[in-house]
Amino acid sequence: MEPKTLAEAIPYFQDADNCLNYLVARRWPKGVACPTCGRTDVSFVPSRRLWQCKTRHPKAQFSIKTGTILEESLIGLEKWLPVMWLVANCKNGVSSWEIKRSLGVTQKTAWFMLHRIRLGMKENYGYGPMTKIGGDENEVEVDETFVGGNKKNMHLAKKVRYEARGGAQGKAIVQGILDRTARHVRASVVPDVKRETLQAEILKQVKYGTKVYTDDAVAYMGGVNWRYVHEVVNKTQSYVRGQVHVNGMENFWSLLKRGLNGTYVAVEPFHLERYVDEQVFRYNNRGTKANPLNDGDRMSILCSQLVGKRLTYAELTAKDAKKPEPVF
Repeated sequence: MEPKTLAEAIPYFQDADNCLNYLVARRWPKGVACPTCGRTDVSFVPSRRLWQCKTRHPKAQFSIKTGTILEESLIGLEKWLPVMWLVANCKNGVSSWEIKRSLGVTQKTAWFMLHRIRLGMKENYGYGPMTKIGGDENEVEVDETFVGGNKKNMHLAKKVRYEARGGAQGKAIVQGILDRTARHVRASVVPDVKRETLQAEILKQVKYGTKVYTDDAVAYMGGVNWRYVHEVVNKTQSYVRGQVHVNGMENFWSLLKRGLNGTYVAVEPFHLERYVDEQVFRYNNRGTKANPLNDGDRMSILCSQLVGKRLTYAELTAKDAKKPEPVF
């Protein structure tokens, strides 16, 4: 019987056959198929725990890790799966130092594992309407937040410069869109808070005619009301005006920052997108009365999203980034 709690998961995933069967059931629910050619009449090699495709081509032998975030990892599934369980279910995330102590690996290895798992958590929703119902009942909240150091922790000289530039310079910006009907969030790091940047995300992700609620930021004024039923709440006067508010997104921001400030402490802007994806996954897959998910269900969803994603250490650390051409 598959585990539903962490106490059940730890002994369950210490068995190599359980790990393999668990992932096979989620990667190939209709039967094992070759990742290269799609052939289904493959043969299993028990001594090596891999499959052999009958067609001659590169990578004719493949394992459960092939073509997933786990590819070429020397760490066994008995370590990978408990860590994935923790990341999928710990409300405020889990730090690489905690994984280091728990698994007996280096902190560098644990950090790399966590980033690969976050890539697996990323939803491939693409672009398109978030809401699934028609008419005037569609309601969407749009908001953005700044992620960076607290002003109270800055030196006096830096604090003066910070305030002189408008109070938000140098911080990363995350924009979020909440579908109230589905209780589903999409969030991403954006380069700035210019009108064309923030409104472009709304145009790509929200269908025309939807009720869109925002605060009174200048970037949302002029343009949004051409295609949507746009209503604004002025937070300096009131946070709620009937159904007009962005408290749902504010709730998500509080969860995101609780993890960033309390668990991860210091997050580079280069990596922030993956931490956002992690929190989005947990938020969208939380248990509700309408959709009562448990820890085992979240783990199952995560394991079904591992295929077709790859993150190398060089990509993670930007070591393979193209160097700028010299300027003469």
